[in-house]
Amino acid sequence: VTANIYIDNYDEVVQSVENTRRTLLVALIDRKINVYFSQYDGIVRKLENDKYFVVFKTKYISKMQTNKFAILDEVKTVNIGNSLPVTISIGIGMGGNSLVQNYDLSTTAIDMALGRGGDQAVLKDGSKVYYYGGKTKSVEKNTKVKSRVKATAFRDLIETKENLYIMGHHIGDNDSFGAAIGLYRVGKTIGKKTHIVLGDVSGSVVPLVDEFKNSDLYDEDMFITGLEAVSEMTKNDALIIVDCNRASYTEYPELVRRAQCIIVFDHHRQTTDCIDNAQLSYVELSSSSTCEMVVEIMQYINETVKLTKLDAEALYGGIMVDTNNFINRTGVRTFEAAAYLKKNGADVARVRRMFRDDLSDYKAKALAIQNTEIFMDGYALSVCSPQGASSPTIVGAQAANELLNVKNVKASFVCTPYNDQVYISARSIDKINVQVIMEQFGGGGHMNLAGAQVRNKTTGEVIVM
Repeated sequence: VTANIYIDNYDEVVQSVENTRRTLLVALIDRKINVYFSQYDGIVRKLENDKYFVVFKTKYISKMQTNKFAILDEVKTVNIGNSLPVTISIGIGMGGNSLVQNYDLSTTAIDMALGRGGDQAVLKDGSKVYYYGGKTKSVEKNTKVKSRVKATAFRDLIETKENLYIMGHHIGDNDSFGAAIGLYRVGKTIGKKTHIVLGDVSGSVVPLVDEFKNSDLYDEDMFITGLEAVSEMTKNDALIIVDCNRASYTEYPELVRRAQCIIVFDHHRQTTDCIDNAQLSYVELSSSSTCEMVVEIMQYINETVKLTKLDAEALYGGIMVDTNNFINRTGVRTFEAAAYLKKNGADVARVRRMFRDDLSDYKAKALAIQNTEIFMDGYALSVCSPQGASSPTIVGAQAANELLNVKNVKASFVCTPYNDQVYISARSIDKINVQVIMEQFGGGGHMNLAGAQVRNKTTGEVIVM
Protein backbone atom coordinates (compact mmCIF):
# COMPACT_ATOMS: atom_id res chain seq x y z
CA VAL A 1 0.00 0.00 0.00
CA THR A 2 1.31 3.46 -0.88
CA ALA A 3 0.27 6.78 0.64
CA ASN A 4 0.89 10.46 -0.02
CA ILE A 5 0.66 12.85 2.93
CA TYR A 6 0.41 16.63 2.55
CA ILE A 7 0.34 19.26 5.30
CA ASP A 8 -2.67 21.35 4.27
CA ASN A 9 -1.74 24.64 5.92
CA TYR A 10 2.06 24.41 6.22
CA ASP A 11 2.82 28.03 5.26
CA GLU A 12 0.10 29.51 7.46
CA VAL A 13 1.07 27.43 10.52
CA VAL A 14 4.81 28.10 10.18
CA GLN A 15 4.24 31.83 9.81
CA SER A 16 2.11 31.88 12.97
CA VAL A 17 5.07 30.98 15.25
CA GLU A 18 8.32 32.78 16.06
CA ASN A 19 11.28 32.19 13.74
CA THR A 20 13.26 30.47 16.48
CA ARG A 21 10.52 27.88 17.05
CA ARG A 22 9.68 26.97 13.46
CA THR A 23 12.27 24.18 13.27
CA LEU A 24 10.83 22.64 16.44
CA LEU A 25 7.31 22.81 15.04
CA VAL A 26 8.30 20.99 11.85
CA ALA A 27 10.25 18.39 13.87
CA LEU A 28 7.20 17.65 16.05
CA ILE A 29 5.00 17.16 12.99
CA ASP A 30 7.61 14.84 11.44
CA ARG A 31 7.77 12.83 14.66
CA LYS A 32 3.97 12.43 14.89
CA ILE A 33 3.81 11.06 11.32
CA ASN A 34 6.83 8.77 11.74
CA VAL A 35 5.64 7.34 15.08
CA TYR A 36 2.14 6.64 13.74
CA PHE A 37 3.30 4.70 10.69
CA SER A 38 6.19 2.95 12.46
CA GLN A 39 3.64 0.98 14.52
CA TYR A 40 2.45 -0.46 11.20
CA ASP A 41 5.98 -1.23 9.94
CA GLY A 42 5.66 1.65 7.48
CA ILE A 43 8.50 3.42 5.69
CA VAL A 44 8.17 7.23 5.69
CA ARG A 45 10.18 9.48 3.41
CA LYS A 46 9.93 13.26 3.48
CA LEU A 47 9.81 14.62 -0.09
CA GLU A 48 9.37 18.33 0.64
CA ASN A 49 8.70 20.51 3.68
CA ASP A 50 5.01 19.67 3.53
CA LYS A 51 4.94 16.35 1.64
CA TYR A 52 5.62 12.74 2.66
CA PHE A 53 5.55 9.38 0.92
CA VAL A 54 4.68 6.21 2.87
CA VAL A 55 4.74 2.49 2.09
CA PHE A 56 3.27 -0.18 4.39
CA LYS A 57 1.76 -3.67 4.22
CA THR A 58 -1.86 -4.24 3.22
CA LYS A 59 -2.63 -6.23 6.37
CA TYR A 60 -2.44 -3.07 8.49
CA ILE A 61 -5.00 -1.04 6.56
CA SER A 62 -7.94 -2.52 8.50
CA LYS A 63 -6.42 -1.31 11.79
CA MET A 64 -6.03 2.19 10.40
CA GLN A 65 -9.63 2.14 9.23
CA THR A 66 -10.76 0.98 12.67
CA ASN A 67 -9.10 3.96 14.38
CA LYS A 68 -10.26 6.19 11.50
CA PHE A 69 -6.71 7.25 10.75
CA ALA A 70 -6.06 8.72 14.18
CA ILE A 71 -3.04 10.62 12.86
CA LEU A 72 -5.50 13.18 11.47
CA ASP A 73 -6.36 14.21 15.03
CA GLU A 74 -2.91 13.55 16.53
CA VAL A 75 -1.16 16.19 14.41
CA LYS A 76 -3.68 18.78 15.60
CA THR A 77 -2.26 18.40 19.12
CA VAL A 78 1.06 19.87 17.98
CA ASN A 79 1.01 23.32 19.54
CA ILE A 80 4.01 25.41 20.49
CA GLY A 81 2.27 28.73 20.13
CA ASN A 82 0.93 28.35 16.60
CA SER A 83 -2.41 30.11 16.24
CA LEU A 84 -3.70 27.54 13.73
CA PRO A 85 -3.97 23.77 14.28
CA VAL A 86 -1.93 21.61 11.92
CA THR A 87 -4.04 19.58 9.49
CA ILE A 88 -2.93 16.94 7.00
CA SER A 89 -4.43 15.14 4.02
CA ILE A 90 -3.71 11.49 3.26
CA GLY A 91 -4.20 9.77 -0.08
CA ILE A 92 -3.90 5.96 0.02
CA GLY A 93 -3.77 3.64 -2.97
CA MET A 94 -4.25 -0.13 -2.91
CA GLY A 95 -5.80 -2.90 -4.96
CA GLY A 96 -3.61 -2.30 -8.00
CA ASN A 97 -1.61 -4.99 -9.81
CA SER A 98 1.70 -3.34 -8.99
CA LEU A 99 3.33 -0.77 -6.74
CA VAL A 100 3.24 1.71 -9.60
CA GLN A 101 -0.53 1.30 -9.97
CA ASN A 102 -0.98 1.74 -6.23
CA TYR A 103 1.09 4.92 -6.42
CA ASP A 104 -1.15 6.24 -9.19
CA LEU A 105 -4.20 5.43 -7.07
CA SER A 106 -2.70 7.22 -4.06
CA THR A 107 -1.98 10.27 -6.24
CA THR A 108 -5.60 10.35 -7.32
CA ALA A 109 -6.69 9.90 -3.70
CA ILE A 110 -4.60 12.82 -2.41
CA ASP A 111 -6.01 15.04 -5.15
CA MET A 112 -9.51 14.08 -4.01
CA ALA A 113 -8.63 14.76 -0.36
CA LEU A 114 -7.31 18.22 -1.21
CA GLY A 115 -10.25 18.89 -3.50
CA ARG A 116 -12.61 18.14 -0.61
CA GLY A 117 -10.93 20.67 1.68
CA GLY A 118 -8.16 18.64 3.31
CA ASP A 119 -7.95 17.36 6.90
CA GLN A 120 -9.03 13.90 5.78
CA ALA A 121 -7.88 10.55 4.48
CA VAL A 122 -9.08 9.18 1.16
CA LEU A 123 -8.57 5.47 0.50
CA LYS A 124 -8.82 4.39 -3.12
CA ASP A 125 -9.08 0.62 -3.35
CA GLY A 126 -9.21 0.00 -7.08
CA SER A 127 -12.45 1.65 -8.19
CA LYS A 128 -13.83 1.95 -4.64
CA VAL A 129 -13.30 5.13 -2.60
CA TYR A 130 -13.59 5.58 1.18
CA TYR A 131 -13.45 8.86 3.12
CA TYR A 132 -12.31 9.51 6.68
CA GLY A 133 -12.22 12.82 8.57
CA GLY A 134 -12.91 16.14 6.88
CA LYS A 135 -14.34 17.90 9.93
CA THR A 136 -12.39 21.16 9.69
CA LYS A 137 -13.46 24.29 7.83
CA SER A 138 -11.30 25.34 4.90
CA VAL A 139 -9.04 28.23 5.87
CA GLU A 140 -9.01 31.23 3.59
CA LYS A 141 -5.66 31.76 1.89
CA ASN A 142 -4.36 35.32 2.17
CA THR A 143 -2.15 34.93 -0.89
CA LYS A 144 -3.51 35.13 -4.43
CA VAL A 145 -0.62 33.21 -5.97
CA LYS A 146 -2.88 30.30 -6.90
CA SER A 147 -5.36 32.63 -8.61
CA ARG A 148 -2.57 34.20 -10.65
CA VAL A 149 -1.15 30.82 -11.68
CA LYS A 150 -4.59 29.49 -12.66
CA ALA A 151 -5.40 32.69 -14.56
CA THR A 152 -2.22 32.36 -16.60
CA ALA A 153 -2.90 28.69 -17.34
CA PHE A 154 -6.51 29.52 -18.24
CA ARG A 155 -5.48 32.24 -20.67
CA ASP A 156 -2.81 30.07 -22.30
CA LEU A 157 -5.31 27.24 -22.77
CA ILE A 158 -8.23 29.20 -24.22
CA GLU A 159 -5.96 31.14 -26.58
CA THR A 160 -5.43 27.88 -28.47
CA LYS A 161 -9.19 27.27 -28.86
CA GLU A 162 -11.59 28.55 -31.51
CA ASN A 163 -14.84 28.87 -29.52
CA LEU A 164 -15.73 28.81 -25.83
CA TYR A 165 -18.87 27.27 -24.33
CA ILE A 166 -19.68 28.11 -20.69
CA MET A 167 -22.09 25.95 -18.72
CA GLY A 168 -23.26 25.86 -15.10
CA HIS A 169 -25.41 23.43 -13.16
CA HIS A 170 -29.04 22.49 -13.78
CA ILE A 171 -31.53 25.16 -12.66
CA GLY A 172 -28.80 27.77 -12.62
CA ASP A 173 -28.61 30.11 -9.63
CA ASN A 174 -27.06 33.55 -9.29
CA ASP A 175 -23.56 32.27 -8.59
CA SER A 176 -23.59 29.92 -11.58
CA PHE A 177 -25.01 32.62 -13.87
CA GLY A 178 -22.76 35.41 -12.58
CA ALA A 179 -19.62 33.30 -12.98
CA ALA A 180 -20.66 32.42 -16.54
CA ILE A 181 -21.13 36.11 -17.33
CA GLY A 182 -17.69 36.94 -15.94
CA LEU A 183 -15.95 34.28 -18.01
CA TYR A 184 -18.01 35.32 -21.06
CA ARG A 185 -16.49 38.78 -20.69
CA VAL A 186 -12.98 37.27 -20.39
CA GLY A 187 -13.53 35.24 -23.55
CA LYS A 188 -14.78 38.25 -25.50
CA THR A 189 -11.84 40.35 -24.26
CA ILE A 190 -9.37 37.78 -25.59
CA GLY A 191 -11.26 37.77 -28.89
CA LYS A 192 -12.96 34.38 -28.76
CA LYS A 193 -16.47 33.52 -29.91
CA THR A 194 -18.17 32.73 -26.61
CA HIS A 195 -21.54 31.20 -25.73
CA ILE A 196 -23.33 30.49 -22.45
CA VAL A 197 -25.28 27.21 -22.39
CA LEU A 198 -28.49 28.07 -20.58
CA GLY A 199 -31.60 26.08 -19.71
CA ASP A 200 -33.98 26.42 -16.78
CA VAL A 201 -32.86 28.92 -14.16
CA SER A 202 -34.12 29.90 -10.72
CA GLY A 203 -36.68 32.68 -10.46
CA SER A 204 -34.16 35.22 -9.14
CA VAL A 205 -32.03 34.81 -12.29
CA VAL A 206 -34.86 35.26 -14.83
CA PRO A 207 -34.95 39.11 -14.65
CA LEU A 208 -31.17 39.22 -15.16
CA VAL A 209 -31.33 36.91 -18.16
CA ASP A 210 -34.03 39.11 -19.70
CA GLU A 211 -31.90 42.22 -19.23
CA PHE A 212 -28.96 40.61 -21.01
CA LYS A 213 -31.18 39.42 -23.86
CA ASN A 214 -32.69 42.88 -24.30
CA SER A 215 -29.37 44.73 -24.24
CA ASP A 216 -27.68 45.81 -27.46
CA LEU A 217 -24.25 45.34 -25.84
CA TYR A 218 -24.36 41.55 -26.19
CA ASP A 219 -24.43 39.11 -29.11
CA GLU A 220 -27.78 37.62 -30.06
CA ASP A 221 -26.33 34.11 -29.71
CA MET A 222 -24.83 34.81 -26.29
CA PHE A 223 -27.23 32.25 -24.79
CA ILE A 224 -27.75 28.91 -26.51
CA THR A 225 -29.33 25.59 -25.55
CA GLY A 226 -27.48 22.38 -24.80
CA LEU A 227 -28.69 20.82 -28.07
CA GLU A 228 -27.35 23.77 -30.05
CA ALA A 229 -24.00 23.56 -28.27
CA VAL A 230 -23.66 19.83 -29.01
CA SER A 231 -24.39 20.36 -32.70
CA GLU A 232 -21.95 23.28 -32.99
CA MET A 233 -19.04 22.18 -30.78
CA THR A 234 -15.87 20.90 -32.48
CA LYS A 235 -12.70 19.31 -31.15
CA ASN A 236 -10.97 22.70 -31.25
CA ASP A 237 -13.45 24.27 -28.81
CA ALA A 238 -13.36 24.42 -25.00
CA LEU A 239 -16.14 23.74 -22.49
CA ILE A 240 -15.93 25.78 -19.28
CA ILE A 241 -17.97 24.44 -16.34
CA VAL A 242 -18.76 26.80 -13.46
CA ASP A 243 -20.14 26.30 -9.94
CA CYS A 244 -20.24 22.52 -10.39
CA ASN A 245 -17.72 19.67 -10.62
CA ARG A 246 -20.04 16.74 -11.39
CA ALA A 247 -21.07 15.99 -14.96
CA SER A 248 -24.48 14.69 -13.89
CA TYR A 249 -25.31 18.04 -12.24
CA THR A 250 -24.49 20.20 -15.26
CA GLU A 251 -27.11 21.83 -17.46
CA TYR A 252 -26.45 19.38 -20.31
CA PRO A 253 -24.33 16.33 -19.32
CA GLU A 254 -24.01 15.14 -22.94
CA LEU A 255 -21.91 18.22 -23.63
CA VAL A 256 -19.38 17.10 -20.99
CA ARG A 257 -19.06 13.72 -22.70
CA ARG A 258 -18.58 15.32 -26.12
CA ALA A 259 -16.08 18.03 -25.17
CA GLN A 260 -12.41 17.45 -25.99
CA CYS A 261 -11.20 20.25 -23.69
CA ILE A 262 -12.86 20.83 -20.29
CA ILE A 263 -12.10 23.58 -17.78
CA VAL A 264 -13.69 23.59 -14.30
CA PHE A 265 -14.14 26.52 -11.89
CA ASP A 266 -15.90 25.62 -8.64
CA HIS A 267 -15.93 26.20 -4.88
CA HIS A 268 -17.69 22.99 -3.76
CA ARG A 269 -16.06 19.91 -2.28
CA GLN A 270 -15.33 17.23 -4.84
CA THR A 271 -17.08 13.87 -4.71
CA THR A 272 -16.30 10.45 -6.13
CA ASP A 273 -18.02 11.16 -9.45
CA CYS A 274 -16.40 14.53 -10.06
CA ILE A 275 -15.14 15.44 -13.55
CA ASP A 276 -11.68 13.88 -13.64
CA ASN A 277 -10.62 14.55 -17.23
CA ALA A 278 -10.44 18.35 -17.11
CA GLN A 279 -7.43 19.99 -18.75
CA LEU A 280 -7.63 22.70 -16.09
CA SER A 281 -9.45 22.45 -12.78
CA TYR A 282 -9.61 25.29 -10.26
CA VAL A 283 -11.53 24.21 -7.16
CA GLU A 284 -11.11 26.59 -4.21
CA LEU A 285 -13.16 25.62 -1.17
CA SER A 286 -12.22 28.69 0.84
CA SER A 287 -13.88 30.97 -1.73
CA SER A 288 -17.32 32.27 -0.85
CA SER A 289 -18.57 31.71 -4.39
CA THR A 290 -17.48 30.90 -7.91
CA CYS A 291 -18.13 34.56 -8.77
CA GLU A 292 -15.42 35.56 -6.28
CA MET A 293 -12.98 33.18 -7.98
CA VAL A 294 -13.84 34.54 -11.43
CA VAL A 295 -13.36 38.15 -10.29
CA GLU A 296 -9.85 37.26 -9.12
CA ILE A 297 -9.10 35.46 -12.39
CA MET A 298 -10.16 38.56 -14.35
CA GLN A 299 -7.62 40.73 -12.59
CA TYR A 300 -4.74 38.50 -13.66
CA ILE A 301 -5.63 38.22 -17.36
CA ASN A 302 -3.03 40.24 -19.26
CA GLU A 303 -5.50 42.39 -21.16
CA THR A 304 -7.64 44.67 -19.01
CA VAL A 305 -11.06 43.07 -18.72
CA LYS A 306 -13.61 45.88 -18.91
CA LEU A 307 -16.89 44.90 -17.32
CA THR A 308 -20.19 46.48 -18.24
CA LYS A 309 -22.47 47.64 -15.44
CA LEU A 310 -24.69 44.61 -16.03
CA ASP A 311 -21.69 42.24 -15.92
CA ALA A 312 -20.60 43.67 -12.58
CA GLU A 313 -24.09 43.41 -11.11
CA ALA A 314 -24.49 39.78 -12.20
CA LEU A 315 -21.20 38.88 -10.49
CA TYR A 316 -22.02 40.94 -7.38
CA GLY A 317 -25.42 39.24 -7.16
CA GLY A 318 -23.77 35.81 -7.26
CA ILE A 319 -21.51 36.68 -4.32
CA MET A 320 -24.36 38.31 -2.37
CA VAL A 321 -26.70 35.32 -2.71
CA ASP A 322 -24.10 32.66 -1.96
CA THR A 323 -22.94 34.50 1.18
CA ASN A 324 -26.50 35.30 2.33
CA ASN A 325 -25.85 39.06 2.10
CA PHE A 326 -22.18 38.74 3.14
CA ILE A 327 -22.95 36.86 6.35
CA ASN A 328 -21.75 33.30 5.60
CA ARG A 329 -18.36 32.14 4.31
CA THR A 330 -17.01 35.65 3.79
CA GLY A 331 -13.33 36.55 4.00
CA VAL A 332 -11.06 39.43 3.13
CA ARG A 333 -10.93 38.36 -0.51
CA THR A 334 -14.73 38.30 -0.69
CA PHE A 335 -14.93 41.99 0.18
CA GLU A 336 -12.02 42.78 -2.15
CA ALA A 337 -13.96 41.15 -5.00
CA ALA A 338 -17.10 43.09 -4.06
CA ALA A 339 -15.13 46.35 -3.97
CA TYR A 340 -13.70 45.61 -7.44
CA LEU A 341 -17.21 45.09 -8.81
CA LYS A 342 -18.48 48.26 -7.13
CA LYS A 343 -15.59 50.12 -8.76
CA ASN A 344 -16.68 48.67 -12.12
CA GLY A 345 -20.19 50.06 -11.83
CA ALA A 346 -22.22 47.56 -9.79
CA ASP A 347 -25.22 49.31 -8.24
CA VAL A 348 -25.47 47.60 -4.84
CA ALA A 349 -28.93 49.00 -4.03
CA ARG A 350 -30.28 47.89 -7.41
CA VAL A 351 -28.91 44.37 -6.90
CA ARG A 352 -30.58 44.14 -3.50
CA ARG A 353 -33.90 45.26 -4.97
CA MET A 354 -33.51 42.68 -7.70
CA PHE A 355 -33.43 39.84 -5.18
CA ARG A 356 -36.40 40.81 -3.05
CA ASP A 357 -38.91 37.99 -2.58
CA ASP A 358 -42.31 37.80 -4.22
CA LEU A 359 -45.13 37.76 -1.68
CA SER A 360 -45.99 34.18 -2.67
CA ASP A 361 -42.38 33.07 -2.08
CA TYR A 362 -42.30 34.89 1.25
CA LYS A 363 -45.48 33.11 2.37
CA ALA A 364 -44.08 29.73 1.25
CA LYS A 365 -40.92 30.35 3.27
CA ALA A 366 -42.92 31.40 6.32
CA LEU A 367 -45.07 28.26 6.03
CA ALA A 368 -42.00 26.04 5.83
CA ILE A 369 -40.61 27.67 8.98
CA GLN A 370 -43.97 27.36 10.73
CA ASN A 371 -44.12 23.61 10.03
CA THR A 372 -40.61 22.94 11.31
CA GLU A 373 -40.01 20.14 13.79
CA ILE A 374 -36.98 19.92 16.08
CA PHE A 375 -35.25 16.57 16.56
CA MET A 376 -32.55 15.57 19.03
CA ASP A 377 -32.62 19.01 20.67
CA GLY A 378 -30.91 20.81 17.85
CA TYR A 379 -31.80 19.55 14.37
CA ALA A 380 -34.56 21.40 12.50
CA LEU A 381 -36.45 19.54 9.77
CA SER A 382 -39.15 20.94 7.51
CA VAL A 383 -40.83 20.55 4.12
CA CYS A 384 -41.24 23.45 1.69
CA SER A 385 -44.32 23.20 -0.49
CA PRO A 386 -43.72 24.14 -4.15
CA GLN A 387 -47.30 25.34 -4.58
CA GLY A 388 -47.48 29.07 -5.28
CA ALA A 389 -43.72 29.61 -5.15
CA SER A 390 -41.96 30.92 -8.26
CA SER A 391 -38.64 29.30 -7.26
CA PRO A 392 -39.37 26.48 -4.78
CA THR A 393 -35.75 25.34 -4.47
CA ILE A 394 -34.56 28.86 -3.66
CA VAL A 395 -37.33 29.29 -1.10
CA GLY A 396 -36.32 26.00 0.53
CA ALA A 397 -32.71 27.16 0.78
CA GLN A 398 -33.80 30.48 2.29
CA ALA A 399 -35.94 28.69 4.86
CA ALA A 400 -32.96 26.54 5.85
CA ASN A 401 -30.90 29.71 6.33
CA GLU A 402 -33.60 31.33 8.46
CA LEU A 403 -33.92 28.30 10.73
CA LEU A 404 -30.32 28.75 11.88
CA ASN A 405 -31.45 31.97 13.58
CA VAL A 406 -33.55 29.92 16.01
CA LYS A 407 -31.91 29.39 19.40
CA ASN A 408 -30.27 26.00 20.00
CA VAL A 409 -30.64 24.89 16.34
CA LYS A 410 -27.36 23.32 15.28
CA ALA A 411 -28.39 22.28 11.76
CA SER A 412 -31.42 22.68 9.52
CA PHE A 413 -32.75 20.49 6.71
CA VAL A 414 -35.52 21.58 4.35
CA CYS A 415 -36.94 19.18 1.74
CA THR A 416 -38.59 20.64 -1.37
CA PRO A 417 -40.44 18.32 -3.79
CA TYR A 418 -40.10 19.81 -7.28
CA ASN A 419 -39.94 18.43 -10.85
CA ASP A 420 -40.20 14.78 -9.75
CA GLN A 421 -37.26 15.18 -7.38
CA VAL A 422 -36.78 16.07 -3.73
CA TYR A 423 -34.32 18.90 -3.21
CA ILE A 424 -32.65 18.98 0.20
CA SER A 425 -31.13 22.20 1.56
CA ALA A 426 -28.85 21.64 4.56
CA ARG A 427 -27.30 24.34 6.74
CA SER A 428 -25.35 24.21 9.99
CA ILE A 429 -23.46 26.24 12.56
CA ASP A 430 -20.11 25.41 14.12
CA LYS A 431 -19.00 21.77 13.98
CA ILE A 432 -21.89 19.94 12.31
CA ASN A 433 -20.67 18.84 8.86
CA VAL A 434 -23.77 18.79 6.66
CA GLN A 435 -21.67 18.15 3.55
CA VAL A 436 -20.85 14.65 4.77
CA ILE A 437 -24.54 14.07 5.55
CA MET A 438 -25.62 15.22 2.08
CA GLU A 439 -23.09 12.91 0.46
CA GLN A 440 -25.16 10.02 1.80
CA PHE A 441 -27.96 11.31 -0.45
CA GLY A 442 -25.70 11.72 -3.46
CA GLY A 443 -25.17 15.44 -2.94
CA GLY A 444 -22.42 17.61 -1.53
CA GLY A 445 -21.37 21.20 -0.90
CA HIS A 446 -19.55 22.72 2.04
CA MET A 447 -19.19 21.90 5.72
CA ASN A 448 -21.91 24.38 6.77
CA LEU A 449 -23.86 24.65 3.52
CA ALA A 450 -24.80 21.67 1.36
CA GLY A 451 -27.59 20.11 -0.64
CA ALA A 452 -28.76 17.08 -2.57
CA GLN A 453 -31.26 16.03 -5.21
CA VAL A 454 -33.03 12.71 -4.65
CA ARG A 455 -34.87 11.00 -7.50
CA ASN A 456 -37.56 8.32 -7.38
CA LYS A 457 -38.38 8.99 -3.73
CA THR A 458 -41.24 10.78 -2.02
CA THR A 459 -40.60 13.51 0.53
CA GLY A 460 -41.66 11.15 3.32
CA GLU A 461 -39.24 8.48 2.14
CA VAL A 462 -36.39 11.00 2.01
CA ILE A 463 -37.13 12.15 5.57
CA VAL A 464 -37.07 8.56 6.81
CA MET A 465 -33.75 7.97 5.04
